[in-house]
Amino acid sequence: MVRIRLRRIGRKNAPQYRIVVADSRSPRDGKFIEVIGQYDPKRKGDQAVTLEGTRATYWLDNGAQPSDTVRSLLRKAGVLKARHEARLAEKLKASAVPAKGE
Repeated sequence: MVRIRLRRIGRKNAPQYRIVVADSRSPRDGKFIEVIGQYDPKRKGDQAVTLEGTRATYWLDNGAQPSDTVRSLLRKAGVLKARHEARLAEKLKASAVPAKGE
């Protein structure tokens, strides 16, 4: 199974994490498929997370499962909301019936 999870970088007492797409069987800091962002827990606000939203959406659409922490980071970055709204718009567009005058 492919997972979106955190990979620790940074020195002792100064943690930083990369948000990576990796096979669930590989170790935490081991082999990965792609880096899609970075998380710095010491920073506050919007600067804590930098994320490539299009790549995150691509991997989520192809079945990658985010870890609990990454899911909360994706929620804070607005990726999950944008993905939900896009899927809802497709569903509504598919079920829409054209007006008789058209």
